[in-house]
Amino acid sequence: MKKLLLIIILIGIVTIALLYSFKPQIMQTIYPIKYQEHVKKSAQEMGIDELLIYSIIKAESGFEANVKSASGAIGLMQIMLPTAEEIARELGIEDITEKQLYEAETNIKIGTKYFSMLLDAYDNKLNLAIIAYNAGMGNVNAWIEDGTINEQGTDIENIPFAETKMYVKKILQNYEIYKEIY
Repeated sequence: MKKLLLIIILIGIVTIALLYSFKPQIMQTIYPIKYQEHVKKSAQEMGIDELLIYSIIKAESGFEANVKSASGAIGLMQIMLPTAEEIARELGIEDITEKQLYEAETNIKIGTKYFSMLLDAYDNKLNLAIIAYNAGMGNVNAWIEDGTINEQGTDIENIPFAETKMYVKKILQNYEIYKEIY
């Protein structure tokens, strides 16, 4: 019995040591850097940390470019076509199509610009921009106005939409992990 316990303990120690030694590779597999050329370019143009954009893409699409949600959000950053049309005009892109939103470069450029606009609208308050990316500015503004959430967006637990509450936590967690890994 003592030998069996000792063997189990040794196996546990070896397993932990192996996992620890391969941790960077494991974490980089779980939290990848994909579409680097497009993310880097758009993030630099919009003045946003590219690791934040990776965090959004991971949460929104899991880096799958050819996805469309049940609500109609498209591509890597899950952009709704009406939002994309509005942002495209800001970027000088005419006649944006649904097909173009499946293209990584276009989707990332529009999604990053949109997130940049949200940051500007909320005075660089990251939490509020993340909440608005998921729930819309109308909801965020109403929640601030009626005191549901504070003007900093730091009281995530008060967000009325469970999906949005989880989304914000996921983005913030992803962002912290990306910063730790990269």
